Amino acid sequence: MWRRGPRRPPRPYSPPPIRLLPPTQRPCLSVVLAASGMVAAIDIAFALLTLPYILFLSRFAFPTLRPGGSPDPPVFDFAKKLLAAYVTVGAVLGLLLPIAYILDGIMEGDKEGVKAAAPHVFLLASQVFMEGVTFSSRFSLPIRAFVPVFYNARRMLTISDWMRDEMGKEAATGDGNGCAMRLLAGRSLAVANLAFWPFNLFGFLLPVYLPRALHRYYRYNKDK
Repeated sequence: MWRRGPRRPPRPYSPPPIRLLPPTQRPCLSVVLAASGMVAAIDIAFALLTLPYILFLSRFAFPTLRPGGSPDPPVFDFAKKLLAAYVTVGAVLGLLLPIAYILDGIMEGDKEGVKAAAPHVFLLASQVFMEGVTFSSRFSLPIRAFVPVFYNARRMLTISDWMRDEMGKEAATGDGNGCAMRLLAGRSLAVANLAFWPFNLFGFLLPVYLPRALHRYYRYNKDK
């Protein structure tokens, strides 16, 4: 009688990096924004120092525990579609719509009016690139979790600056030279991002994703 073999373990799964941008365009967007003069030097330095810091953590704090390049155990093995939808909402709200907003302002000659949105987009694009770098078996689960955590924390400052800038534009647009539609779009995007990303940090990454990643990492280290 034919007998079925043992079932394979579930495929390791972690929150996927934002993949709405092709791999070749992820670093290009950050480079273009950095060269445009709309991003502060401190934000550029933060993005540049991220890679050596991640390599340092991966080497001395959270090295890969599985030999032979085998992937780490999963963090989440349920609700994959819901999680993918959540990541897609973040990509559209945090990247695609702000990019369209910035491009519209540049094309209309209002580069200064959309300048406040550029640091947030730059940091999120850099985060997407770094998530793609760490989303491999060469990095442990805590390293993958730390990337969105410290990028999200840094972007809280840039989103707050963006929000203050948008709310202070009323006097500048009162003479009729500004675009009311762009003003409304900028304020709506700033408010939406200020609501979404703090929830992502304090409602998902810190209380859910990071603890589970650390728990899986240390449990495997203990069992090993």
